[in-house]
Amino acid sequence: MSTRRGDGLVYSSGSGQTCPHCEKPIARCTCRKSPRADRGDGIVRIRREVKGRRGKTVTTISGLPLPEDELRSLAGELKRSCGTGGSAKDGVIEIQGDHRDTLAESLRERGYTVKLAGG
Repeated sequence: MSTRRGDGLVYSSGSGQTCPHCEKPIARCTCRKSPRADRGDGIVRIRREVKGRRGKTVTTISGLPLPEDELRSLAGELKRSCGTGGSAKDGVIEIQGDHRDTLAESLRERGYTVKLAGG
């Protein structure tokens, strides 16, 4: 609960961040626009990661300016195109295995600016 006086926030008993668009907590944000969309520079980055994954290779895709539900839908389509598993969480799509070239081509066809980052 918060009390507003003038331009600034006077008191807040809530914890965590609020959406800059609707001013609700991130967990209850009703905006169509994702707060993550404001952070990016318009470039989708595809990385190959092994560290912290018990030696298993994972391809991560970050920088997509999509809400969480559309991100999960896109992740499902990309997983099917690679024929492998994966997940979408916290604004990042993870695809099992090294599929950077396949994913880059698929995202370019969808109109995104893609950059292969990392090792």
